[in-house]
Amino acid sequence: MSTENEGNEGTAVPAAPSVPPAPVAAPEGTPASAPGAETSGSDGTSDTTYGTYPGTGEGPHDGTHQGIHPAEPAAAAAERPGHPPRPEPATAPLPGPVPAVAPTTAQQPQAGWPPPPPSLPSYGGSGAGPAWGAPDQASQPPSKRSGGLVAAVLVAALVAGGVGGGIGYWAAERNDDKFGSTTVAAANAPRDLKRDPGTVAAVAAAALPSVVTIEAKAGGDSGETPEGGTGTGFVYDKEGHILTNNHVVASAADGGTLSATFSNGKKYDAEVVGRAQGYDVAVVKLKNAPSGLTPLALGDSERVAVGDSTIAIGAPFGLSNTVTTGIISAKNRPVASGDGSSGKNSYMSALQTDASINPGNSGGPLLDSRGAVIGINSAIQSAGTGGFGQTQAGSIGLGFAIPINQAKNVAEQLIKTGKPVYPVIGATVDMSGKDQGAKIASEGAGGTAAVTPNGPAAKAGLKAGDVITRFNGKPVESGPTLISEIWNHKPGDKVTLTYQRDGKEHTAEVTLGKRTGDS
Repeated sequence: MSTENEGNEGTAVPAAPSVPPAPVAAPEGTPASAPGAETSGSDGTSDTTYGTYPGTGEGPHDGTHQGIHPAEPAAAAAERPGHPPRPEPATAPLPGPVPAVAPTTAQQPQAGWPPPPPSLPSYGGSGAGPAWGAPDQASQPPSKRSGGLVAAVLVAALVAGGVGGGIGYWAAERNDDKFGSTTVAAANAPRDLKRDPGTVAAVAAAALPSVVTIEAKAGGDSGETPEGGTGTGFVYDKEGHILTNNHVVASAADGGTLSATFSNGKKYDAEVVGRAQGYDVAVVKLKNAPSGLTPLALGDSERVAVGDSTIAIGAPFGLSNTVTTGIISAKNRPVASGDGSSGKNSYMSALQTDASINPGNSGGPLLDSRGAVIGINSAIQSAGTGGFGQTQAGSIGLGFAIPINQAKNVAEQLIKTGKPVYPVIGATVDMSGKDQGAKIASEGAGGTAAVTPNGPAAKAGLKAGDVITRFNGKPVESGPTLISEIWNHKPGDKVTLTYQRDGKEHTAEVTLGKRTGDS
């Protein structure tokens, strides 16, 4: 798989969203819509990019459709000429008897809808009392219009809400009459809101003070706007070393400027200590490091399992201190990625995660559920079809992180010597991916021998044209796969290679050699 860096281009922060308009209050005295009124409405290789470079709806019916009129008090209905009153339809009774309470004169319905509820609502045809929202049938003639229909709908709604609500209301009314009004207040929220250890909020709160937003600017002649961008890094040790991606700081490596800003807003100048293009790892150091720095704990990327929770921290599109979550969706994913600034790629046997990673997340930590660093966010899969620099991709749920075990080895070498050290097998591998496996090329760069004389591969008996199919028992699908597996080890490690020659399978034990620096 080939990947692009997430782009080290500065990105403008989008404007804040507009405030939604506040609803206009209804004119005083306007009746509310009746409950139950109906409404309707409508509702090769893959390109990847690095983290930091570069109806109508009907309103409520008006009551006239198909002869249905809005609910109105029976008295008003009786006064309309040509419309004799008719009895209201009965409603289904509740299971079990409900004691009746005779309405008092103080509870007669007022004009408009709905009238105040009686002390005990009627829940259906028991005749125990007036229906909630319907005229008092003891004092008003029954109506044949749709008031009864609306009342029946309201009664059905009350029944659906549960008998307890109605009885509770009735009991409250009786108590208020006897003892006066009583108000029960909700309990106050706890004064101190604490997050339990292990929650995302708790892990993020502990990690954020050790994560920095890095700004890199290239050196340039006066009057020119220097190139640069924004990325992320995290505190590696108490001496002020910051671990990040090479492509985050590459533009400032030769005469440029670097700064690191902590989550509390404090900003420090920084300088490059060393960088490894092939690993896409770099170490920078704060020039005036403050005391009390807290390095992030490093986990063990070999023990990570698919499905483990992940937390990514970074500055996507320049939005510092952003926290996203996901899971490990795959391991040992061979990724070959480039930042577009050179013809060379970096290779990693990456941790794949669906935590949202975007341009600006590069160099930031990928944490496990305990808050330990298991990887350095480095690349994302791009949904765009454009080449390097033509599109700035966003997260589609496929992000890749350098395993922390590998990054730690590289960081320690860079701090000691300022130069990276790569393990090698001493053979030039075809990177085109045309064959199943990693094929040793017919010749090396510049016409040199494909298998270095007296090198590790030569000593193990490998020759040009051999196709390596397994590395320590793991399938090798291509040249980038083989390199990413080799670079997970150290010079001097012994590994077992399975290869095919003339249709036959062979195995060989190889002691890895070393190459110092990017060449």
